[in-house]
Amino acid sequence: MAAANASPPAILALAADPHRWRLLNELAHSDRRVGELTELIGQPQNLVSYHLGELRNAGLVTSRRSSADRRDVYYRVDLLRCRDLLAEAGGVLHPGLQLTPPPPIERSHAGAGRRVLFLCTGNSARSQMAEALLEERSGHTIEARSAGSHPKPLHPNAVRVMAERGIDIAGNPTKHLGRFVRMRFDRVITLCDKVREVCPEFPGAQAKAHWSFADPAAEGETDEATYAAFQRLADQLEPRVDLLIAELAARPTGGTRHAR
Repeated sequence: MAAANASPPAILALAADPHRWRLLNELAHSDRRVGELTELIGQPQNLVSYHLGELRNAGLVTSRRSSADRRDVYYRVDLLRCRDLLAEAGGVLHPGLQLTPPPPIERSHAGAGRRVLFLCTGNSARSQMAEALLEERSGHTIEARSAGSHPKPLHPNAVRVMAERGIDIAGNPTKHLGRFVRMRFDRVITLCDKVREVCPEFPGAQAKAHWSFADPAAEGETDEATYAAFQRLADQLEPRVDLLIAELAARPTGGTRHAR
């Protein structure tokens, strides 16, 4: 039997603080900068930065410098790690409370009828890959679209990496985001820090969010040099897309949050 004075699992101690819990909740919906989090939870920047540091030290939150303004940093929560640690915490208290992840979503019903728009600068890689993954992993029950602020040709590495996952995007056109301004979307998601700064309002969008990803094409001078970056991008997009499917399936009539 465990000692009566055994320390609680670290995830419980971290999440028990109301400020850290608020930060986790905000980051669960969108990547954020410190200034945005300060405004959202109504606390001074030094306090927010302190709690973000605690969450980052625990591996629950990661950060990356903005490609739009190098002085800014975007924070992201690792929801899969949160899930695993919370699942373990029940078993620490009692073996009968060991939690397990929910079963896979039935793809034929996952978020049926929902519509999502992904945006980046060139619509040549990040947004195209996210669009393809969302449609494929939802069993084509979610209608995904993508566009860019300055469209350019589809990157061959985006085509190559998606083909390795059994998804053909070779014939996909690239499009300007203005094409979709008057359409209704359940979620508009920016994947590029630069396009987030110039993204117009989409009056029909139920919610907006930001996924901060670096441009994989900027990580080398040749297609071969950047190929690994495209692979990493696809690996990172897949779990975020799966979580988005779960969220849309759980809220079939809307009610999602608006990201500022």
